[in-house]
Amino acid sequence: MYYILALVILIVALVIANIKIVPQAQAFVIERLGAYYLTWHTGIHVKIPFIERIANKVTLKECVIDFKPQSVITKDNVTMKIDTVVYYQITDPKLYSYGVDYPISAIENLTATTLRNIVGDLELDETLTSRDTVNTKMRVILDEATDPWGIKINRVELKNIIPPAEIQDAMERQMKAERERRESILRAEGEKMSSILVSEGRKQSAILEAEAQREAQIKRAEGEAEAILKVRAAVAEGIKMLNDAAPCAEVIQIKALEAFEKVADGKATKIIIPSEIQGLAGLATSLKELVRDDEAKIVENAHKRASQKMVDEK
Repeated sequence: MYYILALVILIVALVIANIKIVPQAQAFVIERLGAYYLTWHTGIHVKIPFIERIANKVTLKECVIDFKPQSVITKDNVTMKIDTVVYYQITDPKLYSYGVDYPISAIENLTATTLRNIVGDLELDETLTSRDTVNTKMRVILDEATDPWGIKINRVELKNIIPPAEIQDAMERQMKAERERRESILRAEGEKMSSILVSEGRKQSAILEAEAQREAQIKRAEGEAEAILKVRAAVAEGIKMLNDAAPCAEVIQIKALEAFEKVADGKATKIIIPSEIQGLAGLATSLKELVRDDEAKIVENAHKRASQKMVDEK
């Protein structure tokens, strides 16, 4: 009785021990009698004890491997170190388990050789500026090579590109020279634009000044023309008024004498006197002589009276 109970307990414990639960995103590779039997996916499973065994537990999630820097030589014989990051995913647990021994090591070696082949066809500057091209080529080559291993390469990235110290110094000097060149170009362009703006300003100033002078001359000419017109109008109005007044000959002669007097005050050495004015001038001279005689007589009489008065006083 006890033997039977112990046997039952042993069988139950053995069955429970062989009940396996496969977690999400994992797969178990099962072997029966040393040979591949099947692959367990997510869920509960029972294996036959002593006959079946779990050969490998495989994760189906995407994994990341960061390989150490590898020494590579470029086309222009520059030795530098490049470390890569590989993103992969197991698509077939059976091939992953039986396709290659140490698959991660195999991927690392394959990555190093592929990287050397690709970078060997590029120069240093191309290597530094063609990361996307190198990444794409490596992903295609690695994915094709790892397909028989049940591994899919999703992405390959060049993490760091480390050139030698002397190359880094040369690159820094080159970068500094390039920046100085750009600075000189920008400064020259700025000075050029400044000169252009100053010249444009002077040009606009000269144009505005010329236009102002032209406007002033136009205004001045218009003012002079208007003044001349007004003078002409006043003269015409005066002549009209004289014509309307109908002056006699004597008035005209007197005006002529006044005009002659103004002419005589000038610096002219020769004066041509019309005959009419000459007659008037003789008349004026006669009148002046009569006035002088009268003045002499008056002065003489005044002296006589003064002498008589002094005699009387004595």
